[in-house]
Amino acid sequence: MREATVLRVNGIDRVALAALLARYGLKLRFIAPEQTIPGSYWGESEAGLVADCLYARLDTPVHSVLHEAAHYVCMTPERRAGLDRDAGGDDPEECGVCYLQLLLAGELRGVGRERLCDDMDAWGYSFREGPVRAWLDGDARDARAWLERHGLIDAKDTLTWQLRD
Repeated sequence: MREATVLRVNGIDRVALAALLARYGLKLRFIAPEQTIPGSYWGESEAGLVADCLYARLDTPVHSVLHEAAHYVCMTPERRAGLDRDAGGDDPEECGVCYLQLLLAGELRGVGRERLCDDMDAWGYSFREGPVRAWLDGDARDARAWLERHGLIDAKDTLTWQLRD
């Protein structure tokens, strides 16, 4: 799969995406084509976070929106309160973010975990085990445990729709 073929926001139900993010108190804001996305860490078409707003364009990859949303969910309240572009966090949290974005993808019709794995691989996410699916079979159990420990999922990988305390 080439980078250009990853699923973009214009290819999914944007109302459903906004409703998913709203369950966490996040507001989805769209930026006009070719405009700079506020709060984007990587620039280009990557999603951005400022306070409780997640910014995207129609050409923003879905995996980017879900990744930034997962950062918002996984960060401490103190970091969330001052959020502007850089979500911060440590390696265990970053792994939790990657796992959570896969669970969030399962909540969106037309996206799903399998598609997001492909898109994450195409975009260049990298794990010690290699591709996302290999990570899921290996070290991802630590990420899963991190999410459960912080009350973001339960023992059955069900989203709790809570933010990290």
